[in-house]
Amino acid sequence: MKCLVDTNVLLRSVQLSHPMNSVPAGSINSFLRSGETLVIVPQNVIEFWCVATRPEAANGLGLSAAETAQRVKAFRNFLVLLPDANEIFNEWERLVAQHVVTGKRVYDARLVAAMLVHEVTHILTFNIDDFKRFTAIKVVNPQNIN
Repeated sequence: MKCLVDTNVLLRSVQLSHPMNSVPAGSINSFLRSGETLVIVPQNVIEFWCVATRPEAANGLGLSAAETAQRVKAFRNFLVLLPDANEIFNEWERLVAQHVVTGKRVYDARLVAAMLVHEVTHILTFNIDDFKRFTAIKVVNPQNIN
């Protein structure tokens, strides 16, 4: 099984002050011990960089670009970075039309499009409701992983 690690899981894993900081590491380690392949796509890295470098006062983590680059490098040591592909746009366009996706949810649809193109079956995310409409994938809450 291949499982995409959603950006919110990556962010909480580095936000030491967050009460659920230990949950992402535990769920990721559980997947890795089970021999599962954990993946990210370029969009995850871009979203992570955006939030990580945004000031805390603007709902970011306030990390420097250098700190953020180190975190991304660390993620890439144990997560497989799948490539962007032209097919992802076509799949995204199909998904947003089929599911009438609007607003910020278009970014979730793009993650699902990448998953479908790369045959990734599961997504590890705290935002369960954001992905419920996409029945072709399985949504996994990190809090439910032992």
